[in-house]
Amino acid sequence: MDFPSLWVVAAGWLIGFMVGMTGVGAGSLTTPMLISGFGLSPPVAVGTDLLFASITKATAAWRHQKLANIDWSILRWLATGSLPGATALLAWRYFADPHTEALGQVIRKALAYALFASAAATVLYPWLARHDVLASLDLRQTRYRKIATVVLGAALGLLVALTSVGAGAIGVVVLTILYPALLARRLIGTDIVHAIPLTFLAGLGHFGMGLIDFGALGFLLLGSIPGIALGSRVTGLIPDWLLRVALALVLVYAAVLLLNQ
Repeated sequence: MDFPSLWVVAAGWLIGFMVGMTGVGAGSLTTPMLISGFGLSPPVAVGTDLLFASITKATAAWRHQKLANIDWSILRWLATGSLPGATALLAWRYFADPHTEALGQVIRKALAYALFASAAATVLYPWLARHDVLASLDLRQTRYRKIATVVLGAALGLLVALTSVGAGAIGVVVLTILYPALLARRLIGTDIVHAIPLTFLAGLGHFGMGLIDFGALGFLLLGSIPGIALGSRVTGLIPDWLLRVALALVLVYAAVLLLNQ
């Protein structure tokens, strides 16, 4: 790692602060920052971010468990699709030679489009959560519930293993569409806890391919822990809609930077 460690700590603090305020943003912000801001290759940036996300999300999991914010049935069906999906993508990455420039370009473009989707999901989530018109799409009591949830999990597994983005904002929005009667706090808690084994598994796969920058990972964690603590304390002082718009703009900006490289 040939960039000043202080800047990485500061970036980790900023990401942690955004996560503490909004509940999303770790994967969406970290990977493009590592690529565009600090010059890591896309495969190494994705691998480093996956382990970073698994650790940061684990710090929030105990609180959601304590508050009973986890729907374990939905989580199990998500994991049934996501873990095999991530494993399949990692196998493809291994045989495709993860260090090639062509693969880096694929990851960069896939990440940019995932960021656009995350930005839209971040802004649309409150609107989807408020409108009862989605109640007709509630699949919990139909035979399609398990199939839809497993398919969602598989899609998230593929996307997260390739780009490190998708387990947060995108997952919550799709879960809102599938389960509109479920409380928002349980949707978010379920999504966060589901992301822990998914990002950890994908991170281990990247570790096995030598695609982790442990120096960057350590400095990111050093900054993110106090950032999350402060962000969680000030979240009630800033309107939720303003936080979401600000985060969406940052994600769009990061996506444009990636596409222009």
